[in-house]
Amino acid sequence: MDNIINEKDIRLKYVRGLEKFVRSNISYLKDPTFEFDIFQKRVKKTFKILKKIKSIRLNSTYPIALENYVNLVLSVLHVEDLKDEEKEILQAKLLKEANLLHKEKNKTQYKKDKHKKSSFNDGY
Repeated sequence: MDNIINEKDIRLKYVRGLEKFVRSNISYLKDPTFEFDIFQKRVKKTFKILKKIKSIRLNSTYPIALENYVNLVLSVLHVEDLKDEEKEILQAKLLKEANLLHKEKNKTQYKKDKHKKSSFNDGY
């Protein structure tokens, strides 16, 4: 039983680390004074913190999407010699994926039916 608890703790720590990495980078992507070179340095810095956390296999849809987004952001580190237009396109792509990730997270939350009475029709 102690092993199961330990695995849950590791998974939770890993997911929280991924979320912290994503939040930090998304906040800079939305910054009006966005510069691509500074963004790459920031990704490197936040990735050093993420490397310290032990990675674990994830099963749920949101954490898997979170991990995929982190890998997408890390792919930016290897990009060099881009024109300004290409940097803007890459920024827009990362923001779009971030919005989809946020949508995936909110999809699992409970939403109350606004018009409960009108949605039920039993035929009488």
